[in-house]
Amino acid sequence: MTDAEAGARFPEGFLWGAATAAFQIEGGAGLRGPSIWDTFCRTPGKVYGGHTGEVAVDHLRLWREDVRLMAGLGLGAYRFSVSWPRVLSGGIGFYDALVDELLAHGIRPCLTLYHWDLPQELEAAGGWPERETAYAFAAYAAQVAQALGDRVELWTTLNEPWCSAFLGYASGVHAPGRTSPADALRAAHHLNLAHGLAAAVLPSTARVGIALNPSAVRPLTGSAADLDARRRIDALANRIFTGPLLHGAYPQDLMEDTASVTDWSFVRPGDEALIHRPLGFLGVNYYTPAVVSSAPDRVGPRADGHGATAHSPWPAADDIAFHQPPGERTDMDWSIDPTGLYDLLLRFASEAPGLPLMVTENGAAYAPELHDPARIGYLEAHLAAVHRALEDGAPVEGYFLWSLLDNFEWSYGYSKRFGIVHVDYDTQVRTPRSSARWYARLARTGAL
Repeated sequence: MTDAEAGARFPEGFLWGAATAAFQIEGGAGLRGPSIWDTFCRTPGKVYGGHTGEVAVDHLRLWREDVRLMAGLGLGAYRFSVSWPRVLSGGIGFYDALVDELLAHGIRPCLTLYHWDLPQELEAAGGWPERETAYAFAAYAAQVAQALGDRVELWTTLNEPWCSAFLGYASGVHAPGRTSPADALRAAHHLNLAHGLAAAVLPSTARVGIALNPSAVRPLTGSAADLDARRRIDALANRIFTGPLLHGAYPQDLMEDTASVTDWSFVRPGDEALIHRPLGFLGVNYYTPAVVSSAPDRVGPRADGHGATAHSPWPAADDIAFHQPPGERTDMDWSIDPTGLYDLLLRFASEAPGLPLMVTENGAAYAPELHDPARIGYLEAHLAAVHRALEDGAPVEGYFLWSLLDNFEWSYGYSKRFGIVHVDYDTQVRTPRSSARWYARLARTGAL
Protein backbone atom coordinates (compact mmCIF):
# COMPACT_ATOMS: atom_id res chain seq x y z
CA MET A 1 0.00 0.00 0.00
CA THR A 2 1.42 3.38 -1.01
CA ASP A 3 1.61 6.40 1.32
CA ALA A 4 -1.27 7.98 -0.61
CA GLU A 5 -3.38 4.86 -0.17
CA ALA A 6 -2.51 4.75 3.52
CA GLY A 7 -4.08 8.20 3.89
CA ALA A 8 -7.16 7.32 1.84
CA ARG A 9 -10.53 8.31 3.24
CA PHE A 10 -13.79 6.68 2.21
CA PRO A 11 -16.82 8.84 1.47
CA GLU A 12 -19.36 9.78 4.12
CA GLY A 13 -22.10 7.17 4.27
CA PHE A 14 -19.93 4.31 2.99
CA LEU A 15 -21.37 1.13 4.52
CA TRP A 16 -19.00 -0.82 6.76
CA GLY A 17 -20.17 -4.33 7.53
CA ALA A 18 -19.28 -7.95 8.14
CA ALA A 19 -20.80 -11.13 6.76
CA THR A 20 -21.69 -14.64 7.90
CA ALA A 21 -23.83 -17.54 6.64
CA ALA A 22 -26.50 -19.52 8.46
CA PHE A 23 -25.09 -23.04 8.11
CA GLN A 24 -21.61 -21.85 9.03
CA ILE A 25 -22.52 -20.23 12.34
CA GLU A 26 -26.01 -21.07 13.60
CA GLY A 27 -25.94 -24.66 14.82
CA GLY A 28 -29.31 -25.77 16.16
CA ALA A 29 -29.54 -28.54 13.59
CA GLY A 30 -32.24 -30.31 15.61
CA LEU A 31 -34.52 -27.28 15.32
CA ARG A 32 -34.74 -27.34 11.53
CA GLY A 33 -35.04 -29.81 8.71
CA PRO A 34 -31.92 -31.25 7.05
CA SER A 35 -30.09 -29.45 4.26
CA ILE A 36 -27.80 -30.82 1.58
CA TRP A 37 -24.87 -29.80 3.76
CA ASP A 38 -26.08 -31.95 6.67
CA THR A 39 -26.16 -34.91 4.31
CA PHE A 40 -22.79 -34.02 2.78
CA CYS A 41 -21.17 -33.72 6.22
CA ARG A 42 -22.36 -37.22 7.11
CA THR A 43 -20.83 -38.68 3.94
CA PRO A 44 -17.39 -40.13 4.82
CA GLY A 45 -14.45 -38.29 3.29
CA LYS A 46 -16.38 -35.23 2.14
CA VAL A 47 -15.60 -32.80 4.97
CA TYR A 48 -12.31 -32.39 6.82
CA GLY A 49 -12.22 -34.39 10.05
CA GLY A 50 -15.83 -35.43 9.68
CA HIS A 51 -16.81 -31.98 10.97
CA THR A 52 -20.47 -30.90 10.79
CA GLY A 53 -22.57 -27.78 11.19
CA GLU A 54 -24.75 -29.27 13.91
CA VAL A 55 -23.42 -26.83 16.53
CA ALA A 56 -21.15 -24.59 14.42
CA VAL A 57 -20.46 -21.55 16.64
CA ASP A 58 -23.83 -21.74 18.38
CA HIS A 59 -25.11 -18.45 17.01
CA LEU A 60 -28.69 -19.68 17.39
CA ARG A 61 -28.12 -19.47 21.15
CA LEU A 62 -25.55 -16.66 21.32
CA TRP A 63 -27.02 -14.27 18.75
CA ARG A 64 -27.67 -11.45 21.21
CA GLU A 65 -24.05 -11.58 22.33
CA ASP A 66 -22.97 -11.55 18.70
CA VAL A 67 -25.08 -8.48 17.93
CA ARG A 68 -23.56 -6.68 20.92
CA LEU A 69 -20.16 -7.65 19.58
CA MET A 70 -21.00 -6.09 16.19
CA ALA A 71 -22.22 -2.93 17.87
CA GLY A 72 -19.02 -2.74 19.91
CA LEU A 73 -17.04 -2.89 16.67
CA GLY A 74 -19.10 -0.04 15.25
CA LEU A 75 -20.42 -2.01 12.29
CA GLY A 76 -23.00 -0.17 10.24
CA ALA A 77 -24.40 -3.30 8.60
CA TYR A 78 -24.53 -7.06 9.02
CA ARG A 79 -24.91 -9.43 6.08
CA PHE A 80 -26.43 -12.72 7.25
CA SER A 81 -28.22 -15.54 5.49
CA VAL A 82 -31.55 -17.12 6.30
CA SER A 83 -31.69 -20.90 6.53
CA TRP A 84 -34.28 -22.18 4.08
CA PRO A 85 -34.69 -25.46 6.04
CA ARG A 86 -35.21 -23.48 9.26
CA VAL A 87 -37.94 -21.39 7.68
CA LEU A 88 -39.64 -24.53 6.36
CA SER A 89 -39.55 -25.86 9.92
CA GLY A 90 -41.32 -22.79 11.30
CA GLY A 91 -38.18 -21.02 12.50
CA ILE A 92 -38.69 -17.61 10.86
CA GLY A 93 -39.16 -16.14 14.35
CA PHE A 94 -35.43 -16.37 14.98
CA TYR A 95 -34.71 -14.01 12.09
CA ASP A 96 -37.58 -11.73 13.09
CA ALA A 97 -35.96 -11.26 16.50
CA LEU A 98 -32.47 -10.93 14.99
CA VAL A 99 -33.58 -8.13 12.67
CA ASP A 100 -35.19 -6.25 15.55
CA GLU A 101 -32.05 -6.60 17.65
CA LEU A 102 -29.83 -5.38 14.83
CA LEU A 103 -32.00 -2.32 14.25
CA ALA A 104 -32.09 -1.60 17.98
CA HIS A 105 -28.27 -1.40 17.89
CA GLY A 106 -28.21 0.82 14.80
CA ILE A 107 -27.01 -1.97 12.48
CA ARG A 108 -28.61 -2.32 9.03
CA PRO A 109 -29.63 -5.90 8.23
CA CYS A 110 -28.53 -7.15 4.80
CA LEU A 111 -30.37 -10.41 4.26
CA THR A 112 -29.22 -13.20 1.97
CA LEU A 113 -31.94 -15.68 1.07
CA TYR A 114 -29.68 -18.51 -0.08
CA HIS A 115 -26.17 -19.37 1.03
CA TRP A 116 -25.95 -22.97 -0.20
CA ASP A 117 -28.16 -24.82 2.32
CA LEU A 118 -30.79 -26.30 -0.02
CA PRO A 119 -33.41 -28.33 1.88
CA GLN A 120 -32.57 -31.99 1.46
CA GLU A 121 -36.14 -32.78 0.37
CA LEU A 122 -35.68 -30.54 -2.67
CA GLU A 123 -32.39 -32.19 -3.56
CA ALA A 124 -34.13 -35.56 -3.31
CA ALA A 125 -36.57 -34.24 -5.92
CA GLY A 126 -33.68 -33.32 -8.24
CA GLY A 127 -32.16 -30.18 -6.71
CA TRP A 128 -31.06 -27.14 -8.70
CA PRO A 129 -30.86 -28.99 -12.04
CA GLU A 130 -34.68 -29.14 -11.85
CA ARG A 131 -36.76 -26.10 -12.81
CA GLU A 132 -39.22 -26.68 -9.96
CA THR A 133 -36.52 -25.76 -7.43
CA ALA A 134 -36.50 -22.19 -8.75
CA TYR A 135 -40.24 -21.90 -8.15
CA ALA A 136 -39.88 -23.39 -4.67
CA PHE A 137 -37.24 -20.75 -3.96
CA ALA A 138 -39.58 -17.96 -5.03
CA ALA A 139 -42.27 -19.27 -2.65
CA TYR A 140 -39.73 -19.34 0.17
CA ALA A 141 -38.58 -15.80 -0.69
CA ALA A 142 -42.19 -14.59 -0.51
CA GLN A 143 -42.56 -16.16 2.94
CA VAL A 144 -39.43 -14.45 4.25
CA ALA A 145 -40.48 -11.16 2.66
CA GLN A 146 -43.85 -11.29 4.34
CA ALA A 147 -42.20 -11.73 7.74
CA LEU A 148 -39.26 -9.33 7.41
CA GLY A 149 -39.92 -7.07 4.45
CA ASP A 150 -41.19 -4.19 6.57
CA ARG A 151 -37.76 -3.81 8.25
CA VAL A 152 -35.16 -5.12 5.81
CA GLU A 153 -34.14 -2.91 2.90
CA LEU A 154 -31.07 -4.72 1.53
CA TRP A 155 -31.79 -8.17 0.09
CA THR A 156 -29.41 -10.57 -1.63
CA THR A 157 -31.15 -13.42 -3.41
CA LEU A 158 -28.24 -15.82 -3.90
CA ASN A 159 -24.70 -16.07 -2.64
CA GLU A 160 -22.14 -17.27 -5.16
CA PRO A 161 -24.40 -19.27 -7.48
CA TRP A 162 -21.26 -20.38 -9.35
CA CYS A 163 -20.26 -22.44 -6.32
CA SER A 164 -23.75 -23.89 -5.89
CA ALA A 165 -23.84 -24.98 -9.54
CA PHE A 166 -20.31 -26.00 -10.39
CA LEU A 167 -18.80 -27.13 -7.08
CA GLY A 168 -22.05 -28.80 -6.08
CA TYR A 169 -23.01 -30.50 -9.35
CA ALA A 170 -19.83 -30.72 -11.49
CA SER A 171 -16.76 -31.22 -9.29
CA GLY A 172 -18.65 -32.54 -6.26
CA VAL A 173 -16.43 -30.82 -3.66
CA HIS A 174 -19.49 -29.04 -2.24
CA ALA A 175 -22.90 -30.39 -1.37
CA PRO A 176 -24.71 -32.23 -2.81
CA GLY A 177 -21.53 -33.73 -4.23
CA ARG A 178 -22.75 -34.61 -7.71
CA THR A 179 -20.44 -34.78 -10.72
CA SER A 180 -22.42 -34.09 -13.88
CA PRO A 181 -21.26 -31.18 -16.08
CA ALA A 182 -24.65 -31.09 -17.81
CA ASP A 183 -26.47 -30.89 -14.48
CA ALA A 184 -24.14 -28.09 -13.38
CA LEU A 185 -25.10 -25.98 -16.39
CA ARG A 186 -28.78 -26.71 -15.78
CA ALA A 187 -28.30 -25.74 -12.13
CA ALA A 188 -26.65 -22.45 -13.10
CA HIS A 189 -29.65 -21.52 -15.24
CA HIS A 190 -32.19 -22.46 -12.59
CA LEU A 191 -30.27 -20.47 -9.98
CA ASN A 192 -30.42 -17.48 -12.33
CA LEU A 193 -34.13 -18.10 -12.81
CA ALA A 194 -34.60 -18.39 -9.04
CA HIS A 195 -33.04 -14.96 -8.63
CA GLY A 196 -35.44 -13.41 -11.12
CA LEU A 197 -38.51 -15.12 -9.67
CA ALA A 198 -37.57 -14.20 -6.10
CA ALA A 199 -36.79 -10.58 -6.97
CA ALA A 200 -40.32 -10.27 -8.34
CA VAL A 201 -41.92 -11.17 -4.98
CA LEU A 202 -39.75 -9.06 -2.68
CA PRO A 203 -41.15 -5.76 -1.35
CA SER A 204 -41.25 -2.77 -3.67
CA THR A 205 -39.22 -0.91 -1.03
CA ALA A 206 -36.42 -3.48 -1.18
CA ARG A 207 -33.06 -2.95 -2.81
CA VAL A 208 -32.50 -6.37 -4.34
CA GLY A 209 -29.07 -7.62 -5.31
CA ILE A 210 -27.18 -10.83 -5.91
CA ALA A 211 -23.74 -11.73 -4.56
CA LEU A 212 -21.57 -13.21 -7.31
CA ASN A 213 -18.03 -14.49 -6.91
CA PRO A 214 -16.72 -13.20 -10.24
CA SER A 215 -13.29 -14.36 -11.24
CA ALA A 216 -10.55 -11.96 -12.30
CA VAL A 217 -9.34 -14.30 -15.06
CA ARG A 218 -5.93 -13.60 -16.55
CA PRO A 219 -4.04 -15.37 -19.35
CA LEU A 220 -0.67 -16.88 -18.50
CA THR A 221 0.82 -15.39 -21.67
CA GLY A 222 -0.34 -13.13 -24.47
CA SER A 223 -0.58 -16.01 -26.94
CA ALA A 224 -3.80 -16.41 -28.91
CA ALA A 225 -4.37 -19.81 -27.29
CA ASP A 226 -4.04 -18.45 -23.74
CA LEU A 227 -6.25 -15.46 -24.53
CA ASP A 228 -8.91 -17.86 -25.79
CA ALA A 229 -8.53 -19.94 -22.61
CA ARG A 230 -9.18 -16.77 -20.66
CA ARG A 231 -12.30 -16.06 -22.74
CA ARG A 232 -13.69 -19.54 -22.16
CA ILE A 233 -13.15 -19.49 -18.39
CA ASP A 234 -14.53 -15.96 -18.18
CA ALA A 235 -17.71 -17.25 -19.84
CA LEU A 236 -18.04 -20.13 -17.36
CA ALA A 237 -17.06 -18.15 -14.28
CA ASN A 238 -18.64 -14.77 -14.96
CA ARG A 239 -20.71 -14.23 -18.07
CA ILE A 240 -22.95 -17.25 -17.45
CA PHE A 241 -24.44 -15.05 -14.71
CA THR A 242 -23.82 -11.49 -15.83
CA GLY A 243 -25.09 -12.25 -19.34
CA PRO A 244 -28.73 -12.80 -18.37
CA LEU A 245 -28.56 -10.63 -15.22
CA LEU A 246 -27.13 -7.51 -16.85
CA HIS A 247 -27.90 -7.97 -20.55
CA GLY A 248 -30.88 -10.30 -20.77
CA ALA A 249 -29.17 -13.13 -22.67
CA TYR A 250 -26.65 -15.92 -22.27
CA PRO A 251 -23.43 -15.32 -24.24
CA GLN A 252 -23.40 -17.08 -27.57
CA ASP A 253 -19.78 -18.17 -27.16
CA LEU A 254 -20.61 -19.86 -23.83
CA MET A 255 -23.35 -21.90 -25.49
CA GLU A 256 -21.06 -22.83 -28.38
CA ASP A 257 -18.19 -23.76 -26.03
CA THR A 258 -20.42 -26.13 -24.05
CA ALA A 259 -22.41 -27.60 -26.96
CA SER A 260 -20.68 -30.94 -26.39
CA VAL A 261 -22.19 -31.03 -22.87
CA THR A 262 -25.71 -29.67 -23.38
CA ASP A 263 -28.00 -28.16 -26.00
CA TRP A 264 -29.30 -25.54 -23.51
CA SER A 265 -32.91 -26.59 -24.18
CA PHE A 266 -33.63 -26.05 -20.47
CA VAL A 267 -33.65 -22.29 -21.18
CA ARG A 268 -37.28 -21.62 -22.05
CA PRO A 269 -38.62 -18.63 -23.97
CA GLY A 270 -38.97 -15.70 -21.58
CA ASP A 271 -36.53 -17.04 -18.98
CA GLU A 272 -33.79 -14.54 -19.75
CA ALA A 273 -36.26 -11.66 -19.49
CA LEU A 274 -37.37 -12.94 -16.07
CA ILE A 275 -33.75 -13.02 -14.92
CA HIS A 276 -33.01 -9.59 -16.37
CA ARG A 277 -34.80 -7.57 -13.69
CA PRO A 278 -33.45 -4.22 -12.49
CA LEU A 279 -30.89 -4.69 -9.71
CA GLY A 280 -30.66 -2.46 -6.67
CA PHE A 281 -26.97 -3.35 -6.41
CA LEU A 282 -24.49 -5.97 -7.58
CA GLY A 283 -22.58 -7.81 -4.87
CA VAL A 284 -18.95 -8.76 -5.56
CA ASN A 285 -17.27 -11.49 -3.51
CA TYR A 286 -13.51 -11.55 -4.09
CA TYR A 287 -10.55 -13.45 -2.65
CA THR A 288 -8.01 -14.26 -5.37
CA PRO A 289 -7.58 -14.10 -9.18
CA ALA A 290 -7.28 -16.97 -11.66
CA VAL A 291 -4.44 -17.46 -14.16
CA VAL A 292 -5.14 -19.79 -17.08
CA SER A 293 -3.48 -21.18 -20.18
CA SER A 294 -4.30 -23.46 -23.04
CA ALA A 295 -3.13 -26.98 -22.21
CA PRO A 296 -4.37 -29.55 -24.72
CA ASP A 297 -2.19 -32.23 -23.10
CA ARG A 298 -3.00 -31.26 -19.50
CA VAL A 299 -2.67 -34.02 -16.89
CA GLY A 300 -2.80 -33.98 -13.12
CA PRO A 301 -4.79 -31.86 -10.66
CA ARG A 302 -6.02 -28.34 -11.41
CA ALA A 303 -4.60 -25.44 -9.40
CA ASP A 304 -7.86 -23.51 -9.56
CA GLY A 305 -8.23 -23.08 -5.79
CA HIS A 306 -11.51 -24.99 -5.63
CA GLY A 307 -10.42 -28.24 -3.99
CA ALA A 308 -8.85 -31.43 -5.24
CA THR A 309 -11.12 -33.82 -7.10
CA ALA A 310 -11.02 -36.03 -10.16
CA HIS A 311 -13.96 -34.07 -11.56
CA SER A 312 -13.66 -30.59 -13.02
CA PRO A 313 -15.97 -27.69 -12.12
CA TRP A 314 -15.32 -26.30 -15.63
CA PRO A 315 -17.55 -28.04 -18.22
CA ALA A 316 -15.96 -28.58 -21.63
CA ALA A 317 -12.68 -27.02 -20.44
CA ASP A 318 -10.44 -29.97 -19.63
CA ASP A 319 -7.84 -28.57 -22.02
CA ILE A 320 -7.30 -25.45 -19.89
CA ALA A 321 -4.74 -25.30 -17.09
CA PHE A 322 -4.83 -23.08 -13.98
CA HIS A 323 -1.64 -21.65 -12.50
CA GLN A 324 -0.71 -20.38 -9.06
CA PRO A 325 0.86 -16.92 -9.32
CA PRO A 326 4.07 -16.35 -7.35
CA GLY A 327 4.00 -14.45 -4.08
CA GLU A 328 2.29 -14.63 -0.71
CA ARG A 329 -0.71 -16.86 -0.05
CA THR A 330 -3.33 -17.18 2.64
CA ASP A 331 -3.97 -20.35 4.63
CA MET A 332 -6.37 -21.38 1.84
CA ASP A 333 -3.30 -21.39 -0.45
CA TRP A 334 -4.89 -18.55 -2.41
CA SER A 335 -2.57 -15.95 -3.88
CA ILE A 336 -2.92 -12.42 -2.54
CA ASP A 337 -3.61 -9.95 -5.33
CA PRO A 338 -5.88 -6.98 -4.63
CA THR A 339 -5.58 -5.75 -8.22
CA GLY A 340 -8.11 -8.44 -9.13
CA LEU A 341 -10.72 -6.74 -6.97
CA TYR A 342 -9.94 -3.36 -8.51
CA ASP A 343 -10.23 -4.81 -12.01
CA LEU A 344 -13.59 -6.43 -11.29
CA LEU A 345 -15.08 -3.28 -9.78
CA LEU A 346 -13.98 -1.22 -12.79
CA ARG A 347 -15.26 -3.91 -15.15
CA PHE A 348 -18.76 -3.82 -13.68
CA ALA A 349 -18.76 -0.02 -13.49
CA SER A 350 -18.13 -0.03 -17.23
CA GLU A 351 -20.42 -2.95 -18.09
CA ALA A 352 -23.42 -1.68 -16.11
CA PRO A 353 -23.05 2.10 -15.76
CA GLY A 354 -24.88 3.52 -12.77
CA LEU A 355 -25.46 0.14 -11.07
CA PRO A 356 -24.37 0.44 -7.42
CA LEU A 357 -21.73 -2.05 -6.33
CA MET A 358 -21.10 -3.65 -2.95
CA VAL A 359 -18.12 -5.75 -1.93
CA THR A 360 -20.25 -8.40 -0.24
CA GLU A 361 -17.33 -10.65 0.80
CA ASN A 362 -13.60 -10.16 1.12
CA GLY A 363 -11.22 -11.57 3.69
CA ALA A 364 -8.56 -14.15 4.40
CA ALA A 365 -7.92 -17.31 6.40
CA TYR A 366 -4.89 -17.31 8.66
CA ALA A 367 -3.60 -19.07 11.78
CA PRO A 368 -5.80 -18.99 14.89
CA GLU A 369 -3.69 -16.51 16.88
CA LEU A 370 -5.37 -13.41 18.28
CA HIS A 371 -2.69 -11.11 16.88
CA ASP A 372 -3.14 -11.35 13.11
CA PRO A 373 -1.06 -8.73 11.28
CA ALA A 374 -1.16 -10.79 8.06
CA ARG A 375 -4.96 -10.48 7.95
CA ILE A 376 -4.73 -6.74 8.60
CA GLY A 377 -2.27 -6.45 5.73
CA TYR A 378 -4.59 -8.37 3.44
CA LEU A 379 -7.56 -6.20 4.35
CA GLU A 380 -5.59 -2.95 4.06
CA ALA A 381 -4.37 -3.84 0.59
CA HIS A 382 -7.80 -4.86 -0.67
CA LEU A 383 -9.53 -1.83 0.81
CA ALA A 384 -6.90 0.37 -0.82
CA ALA A 385 -7.92 -1.29 -4.10
CA VAL A 386 -11.58 -0.55 -3.35
CA HIS A 387 -10.73 3.09 -2.64
CA ARG A 388 -8.75 3.35 -5.87
CA ALA A 389 -11.72 1.91 -7.76
CA LEU A 390 -13.97 4.51 -6.13
CA GLU A 391 -11.63 7.28 -7.20
CA ASP A 392 -11.65 5.89 -10.74
CA GLY A 393 -15.42 5.96 -10.97
CA ALA A 394 -16.71 2.65 -9.62
CA PRO A 395 -19.91 3.32 -7.60
CA VAL A 396 -19.00 1.17 -4.59
CA GLU A 397 -21.37 1.80 -1.70
CA GLY A 398 -20.16 -0.62 0.94
CA TYR A 399 -17.79 -3.35 2.08
CA PHE A 400 -18.67 -6.52 4.01
CA LEU A 401 -15.68 -8.26 5.54
CA TRP A 402 -15.65 -12.06 5.53
CA SER A 403 -16.03 -13.03 8.21
CA LEU A 404 -17.21 -11.70 11.51
CA LEU A 405 -16.58 -15.02 13.28
CA ASP A 406 -14.45 -18.09 12.84
CA ASN A 407 -16.86 -20.74 11.58
CA PHE A 408 -17.54 -23.93 9.65
CA GLU A 409 -15.62 -23.45 6.39
CA TRP A 410 -17.58 -25.91 4.25
CA SER A 411 -15.50 -28.90 3.07
CA TYR A 412 -12.58 -27.61 5.16
CA GLY A 413 -14.62 -27.99 8.35
CA TYR A 414 -13.19 -25.96 11.22
CA SER A 415 -9.62 -26.13 9.93
CA LYS A 416 -9.64 -22.66 8.29
CA ARG A 417 -10.28 -19.45 10.21
CA PHE A 418 -11.55 -16.34 8.44
CA GLY A 419 -12.92 -14.51 11.47
CA ILE A 420 -11.82 -11.15 12.80
CA VAL A 421 -13.30 -12.58 15.99
CA HIS A 422 -11.66 -15.75 17.30
CA VAL A 423 -14.01 -18.51 18.45
CA ASP A 424 -12.90 -21.21 20.88
CA TYR A 425 -14.84 -24.13 19.44
CA ASP A 426 -14.84 -26.00 22.77
CA THR A 427 -16.26 -23.15 24.87
CA GLN A 428 -17.77 -20.88 22.17
CA VAL A 429 -16.01 -17.92 23.77
CA ARG A 430 -15.58 -15.03 21.32
CA THR A 431 -12.42 -12.90 21.44
CA PRO A 432 -11.82 -10.05 18.98
CA ARG A 433 -8.53 -10.29 17.13
CA SER A 434 -6.20 -7.40 16.35
CA SER A 435 -7.90 -7.21 12.95
CA ALA A 436 -11.26 -6.61 14.66
CA ARG A 437 -9.88 -3.60 16.51
CA TRP A 438 -8.27 -2.37 13.28
CA TYR A 439 -11.56 -2.74 11.40
CA ALA A 440 -13.48 -1.00 14.18
CA ARG A 441 -11.21 2.02 13.86
CA LEU A 442 -11.68 2.03 10.09
CA ALA A 443 -15.47 1.82 10.44
CA ARG A 444 -15.39 4.73 12.88
CA THR A 445 -13.08 7.01 10.91
CA GLY A 446 -13.44 5.87 7.29
CA ALA A 447 -9.68 6.35 6.89
CA LEU A 448 -7.09 3.74 5.98
